[in-house]
Amino acid sequence: MNTLTIIWIAIPFFIGFNIYLLPQFDRYLALGVCIISGVYALQIFNYSSPINLNLLDNFGVILVADRLSSFFILTNSIVTAAVIFYCWNLEKTAFFYTQLIILHGSVNAVFVCADFISLYVALEVIGIAAFLLIAYPRSDRSIWVALRYLFVSNTAMLFYLVGAILVYQTHHSFGFAGLKGSPPEAIALIFLGLLTKGGIFISGLWLPLTHSEAETPVSAMLSGVVVKAGVFPLVRCALMIEELDPIIRLFGMGTALLGVGYAIFEKDSKRMLAFHTVSQLGFILAAPKVGGFYALTHGLVKSALFLISGVLPSRNLKELKDQPINTPIWIALVVASLSISGFPLLSGFGAKVLTMKNILSWQEIGMNLAAFGTAISFAKFFFLPHDSQTGKAKVQSGFWAAMALLLGGLVVANVFYTQAYTVTNSIKPLATIFLGWVAYFLIFQRSIIKLPRVIEQFEHLIGGMSLMLILLFWMVFS
Repeated sequence: MNTLTIIWIAIPFFIGFNIYLLPQFDRYLALGVCIISGVYALQIFNYSSPINLNLLDNFGVILVADRLSSFFILTNSIVTAAVIFYCWNLEKTAFFYTQLIILHGSVNAVFVCADFISLYVALEVIGIAAFLLIAYPRSDRSIWVALRYLFVSNTAMLFYLVGAILVYQTHHSFGFAGLKGSPPEAIALIFLGLLTKGGIFISGLWLPLTHSEAETPVSAMLSGVVVKAGVFPLVRCALMIEELDPIIRLFGMGTALLGVGYAIFEKDSKRMLAFHTVSQLGFILAAPKVGGFYALTHGLVKSALFLISGVLPSRNLKELKDQPINTPIWIALVVASLSISGFPLLSGFGAKVLTMKNILSWQEIGMNLAAFGTAISFAKFFFLPHDSQTGKAKVQSGFWAAMALLLGGLVVANVFYTQAYTVTNSIKPLATIFLGWVAYFLIFQRSIIKLPRVIEQFEHLIGGMSLMLILLFWMVFS
């Protein structure tokens, strides 16, 4: 299994670069890589013990593949395959599929990394591939958004690299376990890099503009899997080092509340979804022990929602009230919205139940408020007008293949936690959704509040990272 793991890591990069040589097979080769990743994830899930590889002793490459990894890898496989289906008839070039598969392989690598230098390399490759995909349309706007993303990403990774060096200086190892007993500044610097890459709390406010302005399939990749490359190491560290668990849980709760607070008042559908990505990442960190299952359900549903947003008549939610949506598209939108709200029969329900059972007592109020805010936000989609004759010509067949994969996955993923389906567990999510709809109709539907975007501006993002570093120093020293 060790040899297969190394081959599996190498395959996306080998095939990705060979797509240039065989452009006529670009989509098929890319899809084949996703299938290989999915098969590997299922094998790891059923494997009796974790796979541990220490390839270069203390100087690098420590790999760990276990059940936690399998959830994240499976998410990457399904989301990337759905994006390929979506793009099937959109005349994307071999360059697009090359970068997509290199991105896929780099994200996979993160999910098995257990040392800070290998993780650094994988995160940097992710940054470059994501930059090229964001800039793919070559418009002035897309190039600016891509450069903004690259600058923030690289700045965060400089902090991270200094922290990794401090860990090595202390333990003569780059392994994640070296965080235990490392200087507080090492932990603060590494966490700042990962929180920024993952779009967590204040340091993640680069995310809404980037995800909302990227092309639809790229937005689906960014929100579905790419940001989880920053979240996964935090989950792994929380599970390995007990002292770090409360810090990560606290950031999870704060992120969940921050993201949903903005999403409730957002009038642009893609920006609302982007802010909800911030919020839902908080749910993953709030209960690290079950974060893998939540990451899977969130990846599927958020990718579906971003792909659906690409075929809506407008991004403006006020305009959508006067422009009926094609009924099948509206149904897909409702199913995805129900899942992220925690409705039974969809895996979002099981993920929320499992998360709420694994939070600590001091998190209960904050996480329940975040779940309530999610129900309010997605009530905006439930009651939009729809018409079976509207917008048929705009939808490609690849869109429906992607929806079948993602929404079907939300149903099948229930097998991971069938114990959620009890009467007691069902009452609370249903009540939360109902009260969220009531609050939307009575209060938020007519709201004209528009939250300021000043803290999202480029010149304030690095300042926000500096404030986060001070906060992290204080928390770690405490």
